[in-house]
Formats: sequence, C-alpha cells, structure tokens
Amino acid sequence: MRENSGRGQARSPAVPAGAVWLYGTHAVAAALANPARRLRRLVITEDAQAALAAERPQPWPIQPEITTRERVDQLLGARQGSGIVHQGVALLTDQLVAPPLLDALKRPGPILVLDQISDPRNIGALMRTAQAFGAAMVIAQERNAPEETGALAKVASGALEMIPLLRIVNISRALIVLKSADVWVVGLDGASPNKLNGESFGGRRVALVLGSEGEGMRRLTRETCDEVAALGMPGGMESLNVSAAGAVALYELTRKF
Repeated sequence: MRENSGRGQARSPAVPAGAVWLYGTHAVAAALANPARRLRRLVITEDAQAALAAERPQPWPIQPEITTRERVDQLLGARQGSGIVHQGVALLTDQLVAPPLLDALKRPGPILVLDQISDPRNIGALMRTAQAFGAAMVIAQERNAPEETGALAKVASGALEMIPLLRIVNISRALIVLKSADVWVVGLDGASPNKLNGESFGGRRVALVLGSEGEGMRRLTRETCDEVAALGMPGGMESLNVSAAGAVALYELTRKF
C-alpha cells in the first residue's frame, strides 16, 4: 500500500492552542451542523455565502464575517503550492474531543485502524471511506498521526464530524482491547498468501488494520492481529494507495453475500 506524500495545512501563528481552521464548503457546513463543535469565527466571501447556505441552510449558529478571498488566504496561510483550496469559506473552531475507546465501541460497524499512516489527506480520505461503509471509528497512532487539520477535514468532506477519530498511544494494546470485545482483527498486507474474503468472517465484527508504505504494519501490530490478508487483485498490480486499499477492503468486509 502506497501512502501519498502530500503535506498538511500550515498552521497560522494566530490560531489559539486547541483550535483549528477548517476550510472548504463541505467541511465547514458539516462542522456548523455538529453540536459538539465550539465555534469561534466564520469567515466567508460574499460569493461563497450561497454555496454554504445550500449545504447548511441559514441561520448559522455563528455570525459570519464577510471578507475578501485575499483575507481568507491570509488567515489560512494559503499561498501558491500550499494545497489549501478554501472556496472562500473558513471556520475557526476548537478541535473535537474523541470519545474513549470503550465508548466508541458501542457504535456499530467495522473498525479501521491506521498504523503509522501520517499524511492528513490519506487519513481524511480513509475517514470518508469509513463513514461511507458504516464503520464505527477510525483509530490512529497518536505519535505518528497528525492532529485535526483543515487539510484532513476537507478531504474527509464532512466525515470528521460523523465518525470518531481516536488517536491512541499504543496500537497493539488497543487491538488487545478490541479483541477482548469480540472484535476479529485483520491486518492488510499485500505479501500475505491469504486473500481477504468478507464472506469468511460470517457474523463477526472486524477491525481492519492498515500500515504505511514501505514499513507496512509494525512487527508487534502484525503479531497482535488474528490474521493477515491481502487484497485479491487479478489485474496484477503490486499495490494500491492506502486510501484506495482501505476502500476496497471495507467494501469486501461489508458487502452482502
């Protein structure tokens, strides 16, 4: 599995500790609809108001500040090559507080575990996929995973508000907790001779573990899995981007047989 090499959002020095600028119509609209968000500032251009209102009808829970696109660029640190495409809207908000693992386990669905995946755009794409396939949560390692960023939220396209992202200190210990809750842990590794077959899991609840390109899953993470499997790829490709691999694997786990 290949991981993208894109960089995350450059933080503005004016951002308070524990806060983040979200940007883009979908990400901001979803955050405005999330009662768990503590909203600080909504900055928007005149041209962007209609697009945001189409996603999230007014009145909004915070009074917007009408400004220029150049001012939004300045607030976000957007410049050529930064990758920040804000569509004329930005929201300063406190970062979300993730629930404890045992509380998140009360949510139904499979679980996605990310071992050493650090690119915020890949994590955002995987969160969007996880939400699409009804996953209960996404777990990432605290030391290697980025904090909530505008880049992550924009790629997640609203999923950050809908599915918990848990940043865990020790992934292998988290897997042990999942196993104690009758979750079957499956590591994804393209070199495995076993092919991922959703039908074989029957009524089991599954946690799918994805590793990064090159290193893949760490040794202890791999050893903690109940089994390790590869995607069946009859076309002969050696690997897929990690977000694409996650989408294929979640589809295989959740499709009806």
